[in-house]
Amino acid sequence: MPDRHVVVGVDGSLIAVRALDWAVEEAVRRGAALRIVYAVADRDEAGPVLASAASRVHERHPGLPVETRAVEGGAVRALSGESGHAVLTVVGTRGFGGVSGLLAGSVSWRLAAEAHGPLLVVRGDHPCDDGREVLLGLESDADEAAAVYAFQEAARRGVQLHVLHSPTHRRTTPELPSPVSATSSGQERQARDDLAEEAVPRFGIARLREEYPEVGVDSRTVSASPSHALLTRTRQAGVVVIGARRRAGRLGPQLGPVAHVLLHHSHCPVVLVPKA
Repeated sequence: MPDRHVVVGVDGSLIAVRALDWAVEEAVRRGAALRIVYAVADRDEAGPVLASAASRVHERHPGLPVETRAVEGGAVRALSGESGHAVLTVVGTRGFGGVSGLLAGSVSWRLAAEAHGPLLVVRGDHPCDDGREVLLGLESDADEAAAVYAFQEAARRGVQLHVLHSPTHRRTTPELPSPVSATSSGQERQARDDLAEEAVPRFGIARLREEYPEVGVDSRTVSASPSHALLTRTRQAGVVVIGARRRAGRLGPQLGPVAHVLLHHSHCPVVLVPKA
């Protein structure tokens, strides 16, 4: 099997079938192979589900290299391990255990906090390749890996890239105009911060614009509620890409608020790219 492969988690559910269809299109678009993974308590139970998934792929793309793999144990651990060697890992938003998929502790949510490579969580109901824009949520230069992925995805799809930049630095409290000078020191600091905010996305994506001249880019800065701005824009996006900002918690790695909102409410699939 080729070294470049897309991994998808299946479990026999309808949502997992949709994730499989997305993974197939992603593999074809990348010229990569497909690895179908089913995590079970007993490997003997995996045969029918894996055979059905492989058959569906061969019917639609008979030339696509496909490997099936049954892994004993939990789905999060299995897919997290697979993600480190895959160009992309794909999962649905529910499944892998019935009602547990409806909770915040679902496989997609926990895997988003632990995956070692780009993770695509299938959401929304539009087709995988329908000409919609790629949406990138950008906070700082720490999101470089997400920016690279977004440019590559826009190039692969032949679509526009829309960048929403939400700076993370603390804003200066506005001051009243000084009666002596046209601007106070606080206002000058605010003006410098505003210029810095606008410069970050331009500086961060300048190299990528040169590297991918075929990608049309539209970018703007969001000064408040980045989660709301991104969520609204997902209505017209084919996929939204963000950096996976993780922090330690009592129950293990936790995601930031933007990822939390998008994973629960996005109108299109969400790609989380681990930050360096």
